[in-house]
Amino acid sequence: MSVDQGRVEAAVAELLAAIGEDPTRPGLQRTPRRVAEAYAEYFAGLGVDPVAILRDGVDAAGDGERGDLVLLRGLEFRSMCEHHLLPFRGVAHVGYLPGGKVVGLGRLGTVVETLAARPQLQERLGEQIADALDAGLAPRGVIVVLDAQHDCVAARDARQTNSTTVTVASRGALSDPAARAEAMTLIGAAS
Repeated sequence: MSVDQGRVEAAVAELLAAIGEDPTRPGLQRTPRRVAEAYAEYFAGLGVDPVAILRDGVDAAGDGERGDLVLLRGLEFRSMCEHHLLPFRGVAHVGYLPGGKVVGLGRLGTVVETLAARPQLQERLGEQIADALDAGLAPRGVIVVLDAQHDCVAARDARQTNSTTVTVASRGALSDPAARAEAMTLIGAAS
């Protein structure tokens, strides 16, 4: 699914007119096109199956060497809050206990980016990442920690410019409090 840039341009021109601006004035003439191009990038994850990104994994179940926690920390992401269509950005920490297969570490970042490139809620984003890893890798456990700043919180109402929101999603063995605490300790450990 791709973004209909022509419709976005028309909607942005109408929005500018609705707030009392002249969308044809020199400073705004190209704004509808710029916004449409940006939205095509922001929402590029719509219609992309994140589980398919994990299909080329290597079978880990047959060799008896499944290993311990695989943890990728500090994956930067950005998304758009579906409530206000304002950005939120932060870091994702993604871990799994290999079970069925392992995958190249870059694939984990691609899953995060794909799911973030949709109108989102942070809470749902973490759950979707965990679900994709669970479905795509058949691990013994998954943990996803997102720490993000939301422009809707920083720019509206209370204007909490330095606040962040942390969400956690876990599956399988990493839902156990002790295993989850160990993973959280590793996430917080200095590099």
